[in-house]
Amino acid sequence: MIRVDGVEKAFAGKRTLGPVTLDVPAGRRVAIVGPSGCGKSTLLRIVLGLLRPDRGTVTIADTLMSDLTKRALRRKVGYVVQDGGLFPHLTAEGNVTLLARELGWDDRRVASRVDELSAMTGLGRETLSRWPVQLSGGERQRVSIMRALMLDPDVLLLDEPLGALDAITRARLQRELVGIFRALKTVILVTHDVPEAALLAEETVVMHDGVLVQRGTIDEMIRAPSSALVADLLGGAR
Repeated sequence: MIRVDGVEKAFAGKRTLGPVTLDVPAGRRVAIVGPSGCGKSTLLRIVLGLLRPDRGTVTIADTLMSDLTKRALRRKVGYVVQDGGLFPHLTAEGNVTLLARELGWDDRRVASRVDELSAMTGLGRETLSRWPVQLSGGERQRVSIMRALMLDPDVLLLDEPLGALDAITRARLQRELVGIFRALKTVILVTHDVPEAALLAEETVVMHDGVLVQRGTIDEMIRAPSSALVADLLGGAR
C-alpha cells in the first residue's frame, strides 16, 4: 500500500531525514516512535506530499507521489494533526464536510456520511453545530478524525493526535481509536508515547537521527533491542 524508498530530506543544508526505506502493507497499523527531532513528522509529511523529498520516492497504492499525482493521492489519505488543526471560521460540521462539498457531494450523501462518523466518534449533531473555539480538546480531536475519514480514505496518517490532551481525555480517546482503527485499511501513527503505540498499532518503527533503527512489535523490541537507545526508549513500556 505505502512504500517509502530511499527518502532523504535536508533543511538549510542539514540532513533531517534519511535515507529511509519503509513498507506498510494494506491493512497494517504501524506506529513511528522516537525522540523529538528524529524526523517522524517530516517523514509523515513527505508521505502525504506536503514536503518534497530531496532524494527517494513515495508510492501509495502503486501510484508514485509526484507534482502531477499528489492532489489525487491526498484524497485517498486522511490526516490528523495535534490539536485538530480545525478552521476557526467553520463550524465543526463545516470542517468535517468541507472537502466533500468541494468535490460536489450532494446533501444526502454528505448527511449520511456525517451520521456514520458521528456514531463512530460519539459526537452528536449539537456538538457538530459548534465553532472550534467552543469545543473541548477531546471534541476537537474527534472532529479532526471525522474530517480525516470523511472521504473514506484508504490510509489514515496521524501526527501526535493526542499529544496536547490531558491524561484522562487521552486515555478515553485511545480506547475509542482502537475500535476506529480496526475498521480502517492502513494507519500510520506518529507518537512519543510508547504505550500508546503498543495499544494502537500492530507494529512499531523506532527512529533516531532521521533513520529507522528497529521495527517490530513492542514486546519483540523490548526482548531484543537493537541498541541502548531503543532499550532506553522502550523501557517505560515494560
